[in-house]
Amino acid sequence: MEIKEISTKSKIKEFVNFQFDLYKNNKLWVPPIKADEQKALSKNNPAYDFCDAKFFLAYDDGKIVGRIGAIINHDYNKKVNKKFGRFNRIEFINDYKVSELLINTVKDWFKKEGIEYIHGPLGFTNLDTQGLLIEGFEHLPSVASVYHLPYYKDHFDKLGFEKENDWIEFRLTVGEAVQLKASRGASLIKKRYGFDVVKFENKSEIQKYGKKVFEILNDAFEELPYVTQFNDKMIDLYSEKYFKVLNPKYIRLVKKDDELIGFIVGVPSLSEAMQKAKGKLYPFGFTHILKAMKAPKVIDMFLTGVKHEYRSSGVAVILFSELQEEMLNHGINTIETTGIFETNHNVISNWKNYEHIQHKRRRCYVMELSK
Repeated sequence: MEIKEISTKSKIKEFVNFQFDLYKNNKLWVPPIKADEQKALSKNNPAYDFCDAKFFLAYDDGKIVGRIGAIINHDYNKKVNKKFGRFNRIEFINDYKVSELLINTVKDWFKKEGIEYIHGPLGFTNLDTQGLLIEGFEHLPSVASVYHLPYYKDHFDKLGFEKENDWIEFRLTVGEAVQLKASRGASLIKKRYGFDVVKFENKSEIQKYGKKVFEILNDAFEELPYVTQFNDKMIDLYSEKYFKVLNPKYIRLVKKDDELIGFIVGVPSLSEAMQKAKGKLYPFGFTHILKAMKAPKVIDMFLTGVKHEYRSSGVAVILFSELQEEMLNHGINTIETTGIFETNHNVISNWKNYEHIQHKRRRCYVMELSK
Protein backbone atom coordinates (compact mmCIF):
# COMPACT_ATOMS: atom_id res chain seq x y z
CA MET A 1 0.00 0.00 0.00
CA GLU A 2 1.30 3.48 -0.88
CA ILE A 3 0.12 7.06 -1.01
CA LYS A 4 0.98 9.72 -3.57
CA GLU A 5 0.43 13.46 -3.77
CA ILE A 6 -1.44 14.43 -6.92
CA SER A 7 -1.13 17.57 -9.05
CA THR A 8 -1.58 16.74 -12.74
CA LYS A 9 -4.93 17.04 -14.51
CA SER A 10 -5.06 13.30 -15.10
CA LYS A 11 -4.51 12.54 -11.40
CA ILE A 12 -7.06 15.16 -10.36
CA LYS A 13 -9.56 13.36 -12.60
CA GLU A 14 -8.69 10.06 -10.89
CA PHE A 15 -9.16 11.74 -7.50
CA VAL A 16 -12.65 12.93 -8.53
CA ASN A 17 -13.60 9.65 -10.24
CA PHE A 18 -12.74 7.52 -7.20
CA GLN A 19 -15.81 8.85 -5.41
CA PHE A 20 -17.96 7.81 -8.37
CA ASP A 21 -16.49 4.31 -8.27
CA LEU A 22 -16.96 4.00 -4.50
CA TYR A 23 -20.65 5.06 -4.57
CA LYS A 24 -21.43 3.41 -7.91
CA ASN A 25 -24.30 1.28 -6.61
CA ASN A 26 -25.49 3.63 -3.85
CA LYS A 27 -29.01 4.92 -4.56
CA LEU A 28 -28.81 7.80 -2.07
CA TRP A 29 -25.50 9.42 -3.02
CA VAL A 30 -25.86 12.65 -5.02
CA PRO A 31 -22.86 13.06 -7.32
CA PRO A 32 -21.26 16.46 -7.89
CA ILE A 33 -20.50 17.82 -11.34
CA LYS A 34 -17.07 16.45 -12.18
CA ALA A 35 -15.91 19.60 -13.96
CA ASP A 36 -16.75 21.72 -10.89
CA GLU A 37 -14.82 19.35 -8.63
CA GLN A 38 -11.79 19.36 -10.92
CA LYS A 39 -11.88 23.16 -11.02
CA ALA A 40 -12.05 23.37 -7.23
CA LEU A 41 -8.95 21.16 -6.88
CA SER A 42 -6.87 22.99 -9.48
CA LYS A 43 -4.45 25.78 -8.71
CA ASN A 44 -6.82 28.14 -10.53
CA ASN A 45 -9.10 28.04 -7.49
CA PRO A 46 -8.89 31.59 -6.02
CA ALA A 47 -8.96 30.05 -2.53
CA TYR A 48 -5.23 29.47 -3.02
CA ASP A 49 -4.80 33.21 -2.39
CA PHE A 50 -5.33 32.47 1.31
CA CYS A 51 -4.99 28.68 1.53
CA ASP A 52 -2.29 26.07 1.05
CA ALA A 53 -3.50 22.63 0.01
CA LYS A 54 -2.35 19.17 -1.01
CA PHE A 55 -4.36 16.21 -2.28
CA PHE A 56 -3.43 12.53 -2.04
CA LEU A 57 -4.48 9.17 -3.45
CA ALA A 58 -3.91 5.87 -1.65
CA TYR A 59 -3.13 2.76 -3.70
CA ASP A 60 -3.17 -0.93 -2.86
CA ASP A 61 -1.40 -3.05 -5.46
CA GLY A 62 -1.87 -0.23 -7.97
CA LYS A 63 -5.61 0.18 -7.33
CA ILE A 64 -7.00 3.39 -5.80
CA VAL A 65 -8.49 2.62 -2.36
CA GLY A 66 -8.78 6.09 -0.80
CA ARG A 67 -8.32 9.80 -1.21
CA ILE A 68 -7.89 12.86 1.01
CA GLY A 69 -7.24 16.59 0.81
CA ALA A 70 -5.30 18.72 3.28
CA ILE A 71 -5.99 22.46 3.55
CA ILE A 72 -4.47 25.22 5.64
CA ASN A 73 -6.78 28.24 5.60
CA HIS A 74 -4.48 31.01 6.80
CA ASP A 75 -7.28 33.58 7.04
CA TYR A 76 -9.23 31.33 9.39
CA ASN A 77 -6.17 30.63 11.54
CA LYS A 78 -5.56 34.36 11.88
CA LYS A 79 -9.20 34.87 12.80
CA VAL A 80 -9.17 32.30 15.63
CA ASN A 81 -5.48 32.78 16.51
CA LYS A 82 -4.85 29.01 16.37
CA LYS A 83 -3.03 26.78 13.92
CA PHE A 84 -5.61 24.47 12.32
CA GLY A 85 -5.26 22.14 9.37
CA ARG A 86 -8.36 20.87 7.58
CA PHE A 87 -8.77 17.45 6.03
CA ASN A 88 -11.09 17.49 3.06
CA ARG A 89 -12.91 15.21 0.57
CA ILE A 90 -11.87 12.07 2.39
CA GLU A 91 -13.22 8.81 0.93
CA PHE A 92 -11.97 5.26 1.48
CA ILE A 93 -12.86 1.59 1.30
CA ASN A 94 -13.77 -0.16 4.55
CA ASP A 95 -10.19 -0.90 5.58
CA TYR A 96 -8.71 0.71 8.69
CA LYS A 97 -5.20 0.56 7.19
CA VAL A 98 -6.39 2.85 4.39
CA SER A 99 -8.09 5.45 6.59
CA GLU A 100 -5.11 5.46 8.96
CA LEU A 101 -2.68 5.98 6.07
CA LEU A 102 -4.75 8.86 4.70
CA ILE A 103 -5.04 10.68 8.03
CA ASN A 104 -1.39 10.08 8.98
CA THR A 105 -0.27 11.49 5.65
CA VAL A 106 -2.03 14.81 6.16
CA LYS A 107 -1.02 14.90 9.83
CA ASP A 108 2.64 14.57 8.82
CA TRP A 109 2.36 17.48 6.38
CA PHE A 110 0.50 19.61 8.93
CA LYS A 111 3.18 18.98 11.56
CA LYS A 112 5.89 20.08 9.12
CA GLU A 113 3.93 23.30 8.59
CA GLY A 114 3.66 23.97 12.33
CA ILE A 115 -0.03 23.08 12.55
CA GLU A 116 -1.32 22.21 16.04
CA TYR A 117 -4.81 20.81 15.36
CA ILE A 118 -6.41 18.80 12.57
CA HIS A 119 -10.15 19.06 11.99
CA GLY A 120 -12.69 18.27 9.33
CA PRO A 121 -14.04 17.31 6.95
CA LEU A 122 -13.90 20.99 5.97
CA GLY A 123 -13.35 22.75 2.66
CA PHE A 124 -11.59 25.87 1.49
CA THR A 125 -14.62 27.91 2.65
CA ASN A 126 -17.98 27.20 4.28
CA LEU A 127 -19.58 26.94 0.81
CA ASP A 128 -17.29 24.02 0.05
CA THR A 129 -18.01 20.45 1.21
CA GLN A 130 -17.97 20.13 5.00
CA GLY A 131 -18.99 17.68 7.69
CA LEU A 132 -19.18 13.89 7.87
CA LEU A 133 -22.64 12.34 7.71
CA ILE A 134 -23.17 10.29 10.89
CA GLU A 135 -27.00 10.04 10.95
CA GLY A 136 -29.61 9.92 8.21
CA PHE A 137 -28.07 7.46 5.76
CA GLU A 138 -31.55 6.44 4.61
CA HIS A 139 -32.41 9.97 3.37
CA LEU A 140 -31.52 11.60 0.07
CA PRO A 141 -29.23 14.58 0.74
CA SER A 142 -29.66 18.00 -0.79
CA VAL A 143 -27.00 19.27 -3.18
CA ALA A 144 -25.86 21.62 -0.41
CA SER A 145 -25.22 18.70 1.94
CA VAL A 146 -23.05 15.57 1.87
CA TYR A 147 -23.41 11.82 1.91
CA HIS A 148 -20.96 9.29 3.35
CA LEU A 149 -20.83 5.60 3.95
CA PRO A 150 -21.96 4.47 7.44
CA TYR A 151 -18.64 2.85 8.35
CA TYR A 152 -16.73 6.15 8.16
CA LYS A 153 -17.81 7.18 11.67
CA ASP A 154 -16.35 3.99 13.16
CA HIS A 155 -13.02 4.72 11.50
CA PHE A 156 -12.86 8.26 12.89
CA ASP A 157 -13.70 7.03 16.38
CA LYS A 158 -10.99 4.39 16.12
CA LEU A 159 -8.46 6.93 14.82
CA GLY A 160 -8.91 8.98 18.00
CA PHE A 161 -10.89 11.96 16.70
CA GLU A 162 -13.31 13.83 18.93
CA LYS A 163 -16.46 15.78 18.12
CA GLU A 164 -15.90 19.47 17.53
CA ASN A 165 -19.30 20.53 16.14
CA ASP A 166 -22.44 18.97 14.68
CA TRP A 167 -24.73 20.31 12.00
CA ILE A 168 -28.30 19.03 11.97
CA GLU A 169 -30.74 19.09 9.06
CA PHE A 170 -34.54 19.19 8.96
CA ARG A 171 -37.37 18.45 6.58
CA LEU A 172 -40.21 20.95 7.05
CA THR A 173 -43.79 20.68 5.83
CA VAL A 174 -45.37 24.06 5.13
CA GLY A 175 -49.09 24.20 5.85
CA GLU A 176 -51.62 26.97 5.35
CA ALA A 177 -51.87 27.65 9.09
CA VAL A 178 -48.09 28.13 9.37
CA GLN A 179 -48.06 30.43 6.36
CA LEU A 180 -51.03 32.49 7.60
CA LYS A 181 -49.27 33.11 10.91
CA ALA A 182 -46.00 34.00 9.12
CA SER A 183 -47.78 36.31 6.69
CA ARG A 184 -49.49 38.24 9.48
CA GLY A 185 -46.20 38.64 11.33
CA ALA A 186 -44.38 39.73 8.17
CA SER A 187 -47.00 42.40 7.40
CA LEU A 188 -46.68 43.92 10.87
CA ILE A 189 -42.88 43.96 10.69
CA LYS A 190 -42.84 45.60 7.24
CA LYS A 191 -45.16 48.37 8.43
CA ARG A 192 -43.27 48.92 11.67
CA TYR A 193 -39.80 49.23 10.14
CA GLY A 194 -40.52 50.31 6.58
CA PHE A 195 -38.97 47.21 5.01
CA ASP A 196 -39.52 46.45 1.34
CA VAL A 197 -39.34 43.07 -0.43
CA VAL A 198 -37.55 42.58 -3.75
CA LYS A 199 -38.80 39.82 -6.07
CA PHE A 200 -37.36 38.54 -9.35
CA GLU A 201 -38.71 37.22 -12.63
CA ASN A 202 -35.43 36.29 -14.36
CA LYS A 203 -31.79 35.60 -13.56
CA SER A 204 -30.49 38.78 -15.16
CA GLU A 205 -32.31 40.82 -12.50
CA ILE A 206 -30.42 38.96 -9.77
CA GLN A 207 -26.95 39.59 -11.17
CA LYS A 208 -26.65 43.17 -9.95
CA TYR A 209 -27.26 42.06 -6.35
CA GLY A 210 -24.61 39.32 -6.35
CA LYS A 211 -21.84 41.17 -4.53
CA LYS A 212 -24.30 42.77 -2.09
CA VAL A 213 -25.61 39.32 -1.13
CA PHE A 214 -22.09 38.11 -0.36
CA GLU A 215 -21.38 41.26 1.66
CA ILE A 216 -24.39 40.40 3.83
CA LEU A 217 -23.17 36.80 4.01
CA ASN A 218 -19.77 38.00 5.22
CA ASP A 219 -21.48 40.11 7.89
CA ALA A 220 -24.07 37.53 8.97
CA PHE A 221 -21.72 34.52 9.16
CA GLU A 222 -18.64 36.27 10.54
CA GLU A 223 -18.90 34.79 14.04
CA LEU A 224 -19.62 31.19 12.93
CA PRO A 225 -17.00 28.44 13.17
CA TYR A 226 -14.92 27.67 10.05
CA VAL A 227 -16.01 30.85 8.25
CA THR A 228 -13.75 33.37 6.52
CA GLN A 229 -14.63 36.43 4.48
CA PHE A 230 -15.35 35.97 0.77
CA ASN A 231 -13.06 38.12 -1.35
CA ASP A 232 -13.97 39.37 -4.84
CA LYS A 233 -12.43 36.37 -6.59
CA MET A 234 -14.34 33.90 -4.41
CA ILE A 235 -17.56 35.84 -4.94
CA ASP A 236 -17.08 35.57 -8.71
CA LEU A 237 -16.36 31.83 -8.43
CA TYR A 238 -19.45 30.99 -6.37
CA SER A 239 -21.66 33.34 -8.37
CA GLU A 240 -20.69 31.51 -11.56
CA LYS A 241 -21.20 28.10 -9.91
CA TYR A 242 -24.56 28.69 -8.24
CA PHE A 243 -26.33 31.37 -10.27
CA LYS A 244 -26.82 28.93 -13.15
CA VAL A 245 -29.00 26.66 -10.94
CA LEU A 246 -31.16 29.35 -9.37
CA ASN A 247 -34.86 29.75 -10.04
CA PRO A 248 -35.49 33.47 -9.42
CA LYS A 249 -39.01 32.77 -8.15
CA TYR A 250 -37.59 31.38 -4.90
CA ILE A 251 -35.22 34.23 -4.09
CA ARG A 252 -36.20 37.19 -1.96
CA LEU A 253 -34.35 40.27 -0.74
CA VAL A 254 -35.35 42.73 1.97
CA LYS A 255 -34.38 46.39 1.74
CA LYS A 256 -34.55 49.31 4.13
CA ASP A 257 -34.77 52.46 2.00
CA ASP A 258 -32.09 51.65 -0.63
CA GLU A 259 -29.99 49.43 1.64
CA LEU A 260 -30.03 45.65 1.16
CA ILE A 261 -30.29 44.09 4.62
CA GLY A 262 -31.32 40.46 4.14
CA PHE A 263 -31.86 37.66 1.65
CA ILE A 264 -33.09 34.11 1.29
CA VAL A 265 -32.16 31.73 -1.51
CA GLY A 266 -34.39 28.72 -2.02
CA VAL A 267 -33.23 26.25 -4.65
CA PRO A 268 -35.45 23.67 -6.35
CA SER A 269 -34.22 20.29 -5.18
CA LEU A 270 -31.73 19.02 -7.75
CA SER A 271 -30.76 15.82 -5.94
CA GLU A 272 -32.59 13.42 -8.24
CA ALA A 273 -31.59 15.43 -11.31
CA MET A 274 -27.92 15.32 -10.28
CA GLN A 275 -28.18 11.56 -9.87
CA LYS A 276 -29.50 11.29 -13.42
CA ALA A 277 -26.77 13.63 -14.70
CA LYS A 278 -24.10 11.27 -13.28
CA GLY A 279 -21.53 14.03 -12.85
CA LYS A 280 -21.83 15.58 -16.30
CA LEU A 281 -23.80 18.57 -17.56
CA TYR A 282 -23.54 17.55 -21.18
CA PRO A 283 -24.99 16.15 -23.31
CA PHE A 284 -28.05 15.29 -21.17
CA GLY A 285 -27.28 16.28 -17.57
CA PHE A 286 -28.32 19.88 -18.04
CA THR A 287 -31.71 18.76 -19.36
CA HIS A 288 -32.44 16.89 -16.11
CA ILE A 289 -31.35 19.91 -14.07
CA LEU A 290 -33.45 22.39 -16.07
CA LYS A 291 -36.51 20.18 -15.70
CA ALA A 292 -36.04 19.99 -11.92
CA MET A 293 -35.59 23.77 -11.71
CA LYS A 294 -38.84 24.47 -13.57
CA ALA A 295 -41.11 22.01 -11.76
CA PRO A 296 -39.72 21.33 -8.27
CA LYS A 297 -41.37 19.11 -5.68
CA VAL A 298 -39.07 20.16 -2.84
CA ILE A 299 -37.25 23.43 -2.11
CA ASP A 300 -33.78 23.33 -0.54
CA MET A 301 -33.20 26.27 1.79
CA PHE A 302 -29.77 27.05 0.43
CA LEU A 303 -28.72 30.32 2.09
CA THR A 304 -30.23 32.93 4.39
CA GLY A 305 -28.50 36.01 5.70
CA VAL A 306 -29.47 39.14 7.64
CA LYS A 307 -27.18 42.00 8.62
CA HIS A 308 -26.26 41.94 12.31
CA GLU A 309 -27.89 45.26 13.11
CA TYR A 310 -31.26 44.03 11.77
CA ARG A 311 -31.16 40.50 13.14
CA SER A 312 -33.66 41.15 15.96
CA SER A 313 -36.08 43.19 13.83
CA GLY A 314 -37.88 40.24 12.22
CA VAL A 315 -36.33 40.34 8.73
CA ALA A 316 -36.08 36.53 8.77
CA VAL A 317 -39.84 36.28 9.37
CA ILE A 318 -40.45 38.29 6.19
CA LEU A 319 -38.02 36.20 4.16
CA PHE A 320 -39.48 32.85 5.25
CA SER A 321 -43.04 34.07 4.74
CA GLU A 322 -42.24 35.23 1.21
CA LEU A 323 -40.54 31.97 0.27
CA GLN A 324 -43.34 29.85 1.72
CA GLU A 325 -46.03 31.85 -0.06
CA GLU A 326 -44.27 31.36 -3.40
CA MET A 327 -43.93 27.65 -2.71
CA LEU A 328 -47.59 27.16 -1.83
CA ASN A 329 -48.62 29.12 -4.93
CA HIS A 330 -46.81 26.45 -6.97
CA GLY A 331 -48.13 23.48 -4.99
CA ILE A 332 -44.87 22.87 -3.07
CA ASN A 333 -45.02 22.25 0.67
CA THR A 334 -41.68 20.62 1.54
CA ILE A 335 -38.44 22.36 2.56
CA GLU A 336 -35.06 20.73 3.14
CA THR A 337 -32.87 22.86 5.39
CA THR A 338 -29.12 22.94 5.01
CA GLY A 339 -26.92 22.23 8.00
CA ILE A 340 -27.61 24.26 11.14
CA PHE A 341 -25.24 24.11 14.11
CA GLU A 342 -27.01 22.14 16.84
CA THR A 343 -26.26 25.00 19.24
CA ASN A 344 -28.25 27.50 17.13
CA HIS A 345 -31.33 27.23 19.31
CA ASN A 346 -32.93 30.42 17.98
CA VAL A 347 -33.24 29.03 14.46
CA ILE A 348 -34.05 25.47 15.53
CA SER A 349 -36.89 26.69 17.76
CA ASN A 350 -38.57 28.20 14.67
CA TRP A 351 -39.04 24.75 13.17
CA LYS A 352 -41.41 23.80 16.02
CA ASN A 353 -44.11 25.75 14.19
CA TYR A 354 -43.91 23.26 11.33
CA GLU A 355 -44.63 19.62 10.92
CA HIS A 356 -41.00 18.53 10.82
CA ILE A 357 -38.40 15.82 11.24
CA GLN A 358 -34.74 16.20 12.18
CA HIS A 359 -33.35 13.55 9.89
CA LYS A 360 -29.64 14.13 9.27
CA ARG A 361 -26.58 14.96 11.29
CA ARG A 362 -23.10 15.90 10.12
CA ARG A 363 -20.02 16.12 12.30
CA CYS A 364 -16.78 18.05 12.27
CA TYR A 365 -14.05 16.12 14.06
CA VAL A 366 -10.95 17.49 15.73
CA MET A 367 -7.67 16.14 17.09
CA GLU A 368 -4.67 17.82 18.71
CA LEU A 369 -1.58 16.84 16.74
CA SER A 370 0.61 16.44 19.80
CA LYS A 371 -1.50 13.40 20.77
